[in-house]
Amino acid sequence: MASVRIGTAFGIPIKLGASFLLVVPLLAYLIGVQTAVIVELLNTTFGRAIDPGPLTEGATPWLLGLTAALGLFVSVFCHELGHAMAARRYGLETESITLWFLGGLAQFAEMPEEWHKELVVAIAGPIVSVAVGALCYAGFVVLPAELSAVLFVLGYLAVLNVVLAIFNMLPGFPMDGGRVLRALLSRNRSRLEATRIAAGVGKWFAILLGFAGIVTFSIFWIAIAFFIYIAASSETQQIFVETAFEGLTVAELMTPAPELDTVSTELPTAELLDRMLRERHTGYPVLEDGSLVGIVTLEDVQERAPDTGGVVRDAMSTDPVTIPLDAEATTALRTLQEENVGRLLVVDADGSLAGLLSRTDLMTALEVAQGSRAAPAAPRSIEH
Repeated sequence: MASVRIGTAFGIPIKLGASFLLVVPLLAYLIGVQTAVIVELLNTTFGRAIDPGPLTEGATPWLLGLTAALGLFVSVFCHELGHAMAARRYGLETESITLWFLGGLAQFAEMPEEWHKELVVAIAGPIVSVAVGALCYAGFVVLPAELSAVLFVLGYLAVLNVVLAIFNMLPGFPMDGGRVLRALLSRNRSRLEATRIAAGVGKWFAILLGFAGIVTFSIFWIAIAFFIYIAASSETQQIFVETAFEGLTVAELMTPAPELDTVSTELPTAELLDRMLRERHTGYPVLEDGSLVGIVTLEDVQERAPDTGGVVRDAMSTDPVTIPLDAEATTALRTLQEENVGRLLVVDADGSLAGLLSRTDLMTALEVAQGSRAAPAAPRSIEH
């Protein structure tokens, strides 16, 4: 999603999604038009006597709506920060926390694989939400009735934080409750099997939530249902890939350097294009005096030497994406996705070219893994 960074908290980048700027005014409006109803609900639920009169006059409802809406997103941020702090306890990095129209999203570099760690990280957010709700309720109880505007915001946030915690604990994987379910299932199952079960439950939950959204004409519920269903499918696929590549290293999947087609820095780009056409390659490592100095692709030639009158040195990228020889295959796949490239140059500890790993190499390995999983196991012979 499109987002802009607005700061950091505990070293974690904080971002605002573009949709956040659209939903805050809408949420402020919805709260503002229901000010009297919310006051009555707070008085009934908590036994207070807030006077709704001053809160429904002039611009006050809209100011209250805006304050409560922003307070809700601050609460969501605290919820996501709870996940991030729990993950940090286990040495796991949080790449960012993004606030968007469906709430918040803590983006982890990787999820914990041990079931008890995932359980702690998953429940940390709802626990923080309950704590924030309790603090708001304490302020709501202690402050005098004359501060009706403050009581309105605190009471609203007290209720919404508890609702947020309860909703997130529903088994809609990859919501918090779904992750708790997967963590518990992982105690006596493989991570892949646990993910499939939790994702299946999550998809049914998404279908029911979407149906409820259609019946009640709630676009918000429908949007959440759609997000849960897509995210559950995506994470299942991700876990399958990680399982398929488990134990495999880049060295096992790459094309070794002696088998690579390479080019020199002085090769004319016109000849390079001819080679690409003949050999059906769109990227070549570039060597100079036997040392790796870059990589040149069809896109490089089209962007930097469109007239094909230069040499490879003029078109090549001198800062190619590389990966160590002993890196795991899952790390290579993640790097390809993050850098949005089609191939990685594999380097030795001294920086020399050891091989090349393409997206096609990884996809071929994945297809082989899928085939081996689907094929029946060969009977084992027993020696006597």
